[in-house]
Amino acid sequence: MSDIMETVEVDVPVAVAYAQWTRFEEFPSFMEGVSQVRRTGETSMRWTVEIAGQQRDFDAVVTEQIPGERIAWRTTDGVTHAGVVTFHHLAEARTRITLQLKTVPEGAVEQLGDKSGLVKARAKGDMKRFKAFVEPTRSAV
Repeated sequence: MSDIMETVEVDVPVAVAYAQWTRFEEFPSFMEGVSQVRRTGETSMRWTVEIAGQQRDFDAVVTEQIPGERIAWRTTDGVTHAGVVTFHHLAEARTRITLQLKTVPEGAVEQLGDKSGLVKARAKGDMKRFKAFVEPTRSAV
């Protein structure tokens, strides 16, 4: 099992960061390996991802959602994965986002990728890409 924690600070208010994170269908825009996320119910969604070169589909459910503060989820089939993302007000237009994941790699290839730090590197990259995705583009002055 992997326990991963990644943090990023973004130059947007908490409400903006939180609202963007709840647009699950847009996750492929910044999450490496995520092909599609489709809502299947009020708190459930179907994910299509690439793990170790193989396409995998799984269902996940939001287990806790406190607007502007936190979102927790867990998978219900396909892969064993759970997490929570929290949003922390730093200033009017600055937010710290903390992502905590627990994953259980399945099979030799996933276990090797996990042991080599691939899962942690992917999470770190996803957080950096979320920062770029959510922050407004600054024009040159």
